[in-house]
Amino acid sequence: MRLRYAVVVPFVVFCLGILGEANAQFGVSPTQVTMDKGKVLSAAGGRFVFGQISDSGKDQFMLDTLSGRLWRIGESSDVGMHLRPIPYRMEDGKYSPSPEGVQELKLKESPKK
Repeated sequence: MRLRYAVVVPFVVFCLGILGEANAQFGVSPTQVTMDKGKVLSAAGGRFVFGQISDSGKDQFMLDTLSGRLWRIGESSDVGMHLRPIPYRMEDGKYSPSPEGVQELKLKESPKK
């Protein structure tokens, strides 16, 4: 009786593995694990955050969390990968590189030695 289980159980497991692969021929595929689309590439406390808002590779953005400025990551044959600034539209209809209420940062120059 034990010999029977020792042979039958591995045989059934083996057949199930083969059938899983054979089902792909008939349009039955295993479920795929998808990544959480809400996650972004960033570091804790980092200034810049990279994100993608859809499955398209053309919808990749970089956000400056300190100033609020936003860039779209683009690629062209003559320039290669580049950042294109995305302006914000203000209430008065004008455009600004930063969101309303955020003052432009003035970088301090380090003293020359």
